[in-house]
Amino acid sequence: MVSVLAGVTTSVISKLTALLGEEYAKLKGVHREVEFMKDELSSMNALLQRLADVDCDLDVQTKEWSSQVREMSYDIEDCIDDFMKSLGQTEMAKSPGLVQSVVQQLKALRVRHQISSQIQGLKARVEDASKRRMRYKLDERTFEPSILRAIDPRLPSLYAEQDGLVGIDQPRDELIKCLMEGVGSSVQKLKVISIAGPGGLGKTTLANEVYRKLEGQFQCRAFVSLSQQPDVSKILRNIFSQVCQQELPSTDIWDEGKLIDAIREVLKNKRYLVIIDDVWSTQAWKIIKCSLFLNDLGSRIMTTTRSIDIAKSCCSPQQGCVYEIKPLTTANSKSLFAKRIFGSGDICPQLEEVSSEILKKCAGSPLAILTIASLLANKDVTNEEWERVYKSIGSTMERDPGVEEMRRILSLSYDDLPYHLKTCLLYLSIFPEDYEIERDRLIRRWIAEGFICTDGGQDLEEIGACYFNDLINRSMLQPVKIQYDGRVDSCRVHDMILDLLKSKSIEANFATFFGDQNQKLVLQHKIRRLSLNYYSQEHIMFPSSAIISHCRSLSIVGYAEKMHSLSKFRVLRVLDIENGEDMESNCFEHLWKLFHLQYLRLNVRSISALPEQLGELQRLKTLDMGWTKIRKIPKSIVQLEHLTCLRVRNLELPEGIGNLHALQELSDIKVNRDSLASSLLELGSLSKLRILGLCWCLVDVDSNKETLADNLVSSLRRLGRLNLRSLNIQNNYRYSRIDFLLDSWFPSPHLLQMFQMGMFYFFPRVPAWVASLDNLTYLDININPVQEEALEILGGLPALLVVWLTSRSAAPEQRLVVSSNMFISLKEFYFTCWSNGAGLMFEAGAMPRLEKLRVPFDAGSGLNFGIQHLSSLRNLSVEIICMGATVREVEELEEAIRNTADLLPNCPALEIRTWDDEHLMKEEQGKAEEEIQTSG
Repeated sequence: MVSVLAGVTTSVISKLTALLGEEYAKLKGVHREVEFMKDELSSMNALLQRLADVDCDLDVQTKEWSSQVREMSYDIEDCIDDFMKSLGQTEMAKSPGLVQSVVQQLKALRVRHQISSQIQGLKARVEDASKRRMRYKLDERTFEPSILRAIDPRLPSLYAEQDGLVGIDQPRDELIKCLMEGVGSSVQKLKVISIAGPGGLGKTTLANEVYRKLEGQFQCRAFVSLSQQPDVSKILRNIFSQVCQQELPSTDIWDEGKLIDAIREVLKNKRYLVIIDDVWSTQAWKIIKCSLFLNDLGSRIMTTTRSIDIAKSCCSPQQGCVYEIKPLTTANSKSLFAKRIFGSGDICPQLEEVSSEILKKCAGSPLAILTIASLLANKDVTNEEWERVYKSIGSTMERDPGVEEMRRILSLSYDDLPYHLKTCLLYLSIFPEDYEIERDRLIRRWIAEGFICTDGGQDLEEIGACYFNDLINRSMLQPVKIQYDGRVDSCRVHDMILDLLKSKSIEANFATFFGDQNQKLVLQHKIRRLSLNYYSQEHIMFPSSAIISHCRSLSIVGYAEKMHSLSKFRVLRVLDIENGEDMESNCFEHLWKLFHLQYLRLNVRSISALPEQLGELQRLKTLDMGWTKIRKIPKSIVQLEHLTCLRVRNLELPEGIGNLHALQELSDIKVNRDSLASSLLELGSLSKLRILGLCWCLVDVDSNKETLADNLVSSLRRLGRLNLRSLNIQNNYRYSRIDFLLDSWFPSPHLLQMFQMGMFYFFPRVPAWVASLDNLTYLDININPVQEEALEILGGLPALLVVWLTSRSAAPEQRLVVSSNMFISLKEFYFTCWSNGAGLMFEAGAMPRLEKLRVPFDAGSGLNFGIQHLSSLRNLSVEIICMGATVREVEELEEAIRNTADLLPNCPALEIRTWDDEHLMKEEQGKAEEEIQTSG
């Protein structure tokens, strides 16, 4: 686990560099030692980063040395942090008199003496590590050419028996259809298709099946598999021999350029099919691609890769596409599982329940299913034995050869990561199985742990978002919630990947896990990160012998009956507790002593107050109180000058909020009759604020409403000129109006991307400032009544992707027309109208990119509203207003909607709901009214 160590030493080196700079004056007498440690660790880190590339092939001696350097680096960092804390406290203390001044100087001298002694001891450890490196010649031994060659774990996929394949017919036929489209036509451009997906889903097997099926369709073919560090010359020779259909030994002396020219010459006048399996880097693909002549004979190229980004780079936008391979369905998973164990597609009834649990853990991965099934095939066919195997997945099962083979395949993706991404991915091992992990929460924890560094002025959260997206694109994380703009909002770790990460975490003493019934507790000498899971087991006690004083991260889910005093976690950087419903408030009385704390999240319902000394947490960046009972925070919070994120439900704004100059997110503040007008005015000085959420709880009779509204508008004007990107303003009372926002926001907030408002107030028209929001992508707005003018204004906003438009009534005279020059970028449109108006009419070419639509529909107004023009629609939700209509009319309308939706190009998923069913007319009543209208 050298990659983890490389991340640790990088952080330590940066802190040692800081000590040699601005803190040099405070370290008299130890400057030489600090400089020596920095230089030695820098040299070790260079070796460690090289070792990270061959992590899995290290010998025992090198691993032991790496482990010692890891623990030493942690201790050095803890020593530096303790020194900075102690020195900072002594220098910040006020000394009004001579005696107090002497006392403070003596304390400072004692701190410096202590740090000097510790640094001397740490320097000796660094010297020992350096000598061992030289004595055992680690640099030479590690990079000697290996005599043994590992067996390619993908080989079985190339020779899989067709009879044993399950669920492959549909994706194979889809790929063949896509590949062969255009072959034989007058214009036969070359096409590149890339299969993308995580390891174990069967990309190689699928590509090989397509290759077999198309055997007679091309004049020459080639199928080659790459490695993480491919020998490009060898691959080119392999392609050359396959397309020439003979062995050509003389090519061994050719360089890459000559091989490329020779392959191009062979392919120039032939229709060919070439499959490049397991592409790990764009660089290797660029070289291989040079050999594939771009002729117009209907040639086809297919690649497989675990990275979405690489898949996209392989395909040309005009002649190619990315095919994302999907996990097996539940039925196919069950069939594959049963075939491997019993030779048929049936499972014994008494084993159905445990089989379902096992398959759920496999999550549709053929590799995982076959691995577990192969293990069970050698066990007794009893419910008890299968239960035991299920519970052992990820722990005692580690020694099984089949499981080790699966881990080798999964490890390929892990090994391909740069070391900083390995550390970030490993961090996800602390979350429980099947846990949904929020992107922003994860990124902020990475930052608090020091995993994200920057030399320039780039925002750490932006870098973290790039790391997160990279892991998603490499198929290491499974997307769960995807935002309207395509960004992944939350993710989950596949169970098999999670088992791999936990195993590596334990090996590297990266994290310690307790409470998971499938995970055996392994106590290392010093616990660095602690994850306690009380969901799976109740009434468990964490061992008192555990050394927790060096713990950097404490994560707790579930109810912890008793918890170690927080004062024992002296170097804690991250504290994250979720759903500890009945935790006693005194558990957090020492919270303010956690000087190094940067991330604090307490989703604990029983908490109603925080310590008054909260301002002592000078390094705190994130304070997230989740679903606590806290409504008022300590006044000292305004001393937290590094705080970037403050989340507290219904928070009363403290006096002095303007001091939090680093704040980027503030939600959700409550504005009521007791709010301080001065605090609302101070909001405007938060120059870095990007996200603001507030709840307006004032009504017209409140005497100070006008003053508070004026101060809020004044602050919004200032924030709108600075960095405000998102505003969510709710009103929890029917008579709390936000009409002060109608025309008062000037100049308009030019950077605003999201605006949301509560449900109880309706603007009489579109506010003037909204019309000029060129960057607005998400709009949730209430307007009553909705006129054609409102649609024209909103339809003219160029960046809009999502619109939620709510009204009590629409103009009854005629349909509201959505023309072709409106909403040109819109992807989602949700229209709610509480009374049956004339509705919408979509003209030809309207909303060309619309994918999701929800509209109300008056059962008596007919079907013609232009839905057939929405060519990109994928999801359609229609709410039929039944008032005044008969059952037959509603049924006929439903059928007509279904028929129309079926004619759309993408065959959108359809949902139909009815409103006011109790007001449906009986057939006789409907006929009587119709006769009256006719006679009249």
